[in-house]
Amino acid sequence: MAEKEINTPEAMKKASSSLIRAIIYIALYTIVSALIKYLITGILVHFYSEITTYEVYIQIILAFAFGYLIMSSFAWFFYWTSVPRYGQPTAAAIRNVIRIVGIGALAAAISGGIAGGAAGVALGGFLGMVVGFASQQVLGQAIAGLFILIARPFKIGDAIVIAGEDGIVEDVSTLFTIVRKADGTTVLIPNNAIIGGKIYLKPKK
Repeated sequence: MAEKEINTPEAMKKASSSLIRAIIYIALYTIVSALIKYLITGILVHFYSEITTYEVYIQIILAFAFGYLIMSSFAWFFYWTSVPRYGQPTAAAIRNVIRIVGIGALAAAISGGIAGGAAGVALGGFLGMVVGFASQQVLGQAIAGLFILIARPFKIGDAIVIAGEDGIVEDVSTLFTIVRKADGTTVLIPNNAIIGGKIYLKPKK
């Protein structure tokens, strides 16, 4: 959908739908999880006593599936609430950052819950650190891109010098700022290389 086609009432309607969808997923997860536990421990265990050993795997699959749906719904909620104010590029960056953080938190929380107790806390914290280090570069670029899209120190079509590159801004995405140089070369500059550095805006001819 083009940015010009999105108005505030429509965006708020979609944001409300996303929030309602997240609440429905939470309720469904609670009901399905309780139902499966009842079926396994209350009924199926009488026919196959070892089925209880598979319950944890079923619950893990449910947690990942519903957790992703819930997290995705919240990401879309923040997207639609941000579109009227910041526009689609910034809203998309916010949505992507929430998804990255959400997936890491979901993996750490489920892993910690499986181990249980102090071991679960330790395992969850450890996996959280692993996910954090693994996604540090990508997440850093995404957050830097979000800051650039919100602050708007430059815009598409501006002649600038950033990170030692001189050219015209062609696009600003979540991870990269795309600059076309005078010789036609396209340069993809990581957004975290721009934040904290000098930005030269050249006068328009």
